[in-house]
Amino acid sequence: MALRGRLRFGRPPVPDQGFTTLVNRMTQAPPAQARRQFEGLRVLVVEDESNVAFLLEDMLTEVGCQVLGHASALSEAFALFDRLHPDAAVLDVNLRGEMVFPFAERLEQSRVPFLFATGYGIAGVPEQWRRWPVIQKPFQLKTLVTALETALAGERTAN
Repeated sequence: MALRGRLRFGRPPVPDQGFTTLVNRMTQAPPAQARRQFEGLRVLVVEDESNVAFLLEDMLTEVGCQVLGHASALSEAFALFDRLHPDAAVLDVNLRGEMVFPFAERLEQSRVPFLFATGYGIAGVPEQWRRWPVIQKPFQLKTLVTALETALAGERTAN
C-alpha cells in the first residue's frame, strides 16, 4: 500500500499492542552477538494470529534466523515440520482452540528446541511444559533472544 507515494507497507499496519511491540522492537537494535549466534538458524513459527506471526518473523530475521514459514493450526505445523525439518520453533499455546502440546511432543521427540510465546504467560502452560522457555505477549526483541538462547542451550527454565 502506498501512502502519498513516500511510504510503503508490505503488510497492513499492526493495531494496538502488536504495534506497540513493533515500535518497542524497532527502538532496540539486536546485539551483534545475537545475530552471529543465530545466523542461519532455521525456525518454524506456530502462531494463529497473522500480525503476531509477521512480527515474530521480522524479529527472528533481524537476529539472523531463517524463518521457514508459519503454521496457524496443528495440522499445518506437523506438515511443515515433516517437510522442512527446522532447527528450532516458536510456539503459541492456543491455536484457535487447539492446544499446541501434541506438536511440542513431536519437537521433543525429534530433539528440536522450542519456546512458548503466549498471551497467557507461564500460567497458561502446564507444569510439565514449563521446562521450556515461556515468554508472554507482547514482548521485546531482547526477551525473545534470551528465550531462544535458553531453548537452544537446553537449559531448564525457572520461569
